[in-house]
Amino acid sequence: MTDNMWGYQAESGHQPGMDLTGFKVEASDGSIGKVDKHSEDVGAAYIVVDTGVWIFGKQVLLPAGVISSVDVAERTVHVGRTKDEIKNSPEFDKDKHIGDAGYHEQVGGYYGDHRA
Repeated sequence: MTDNMWGYQAESGHQPGMDLTGFKVEASDGSIGKVDKHSEDVGAAYIVVDTGVWIFGKQVLLPAGVISSVDVAERTVHVGRTKDEIKNSPEFDKDKHIGDAGYHEQVGGYYGDHRA
């Protein structure tokens, strides 16, 4: 179940090679920040969102599977989760997220269990 969390959904409108850096990120109930970085790695695609002052400058790792749509004209990424679900997600650890299967399992499991 968590494996498909790490890939962009076909209906999201994401195109390979698309640079999402700087795009606004909208949860199902409001704005949560901007894309700080992203990856298209097969089986490990994600966005890192800088939440700014919303949750005290915290960054969150969102598996690409939670992205419901990408609006290129508005430079906005819509995610199918609430602000509270994202706020309560496992803390982003920039040192762990690359190459740590356990961390990806934890994050993917969290979002897989919290379906919108």
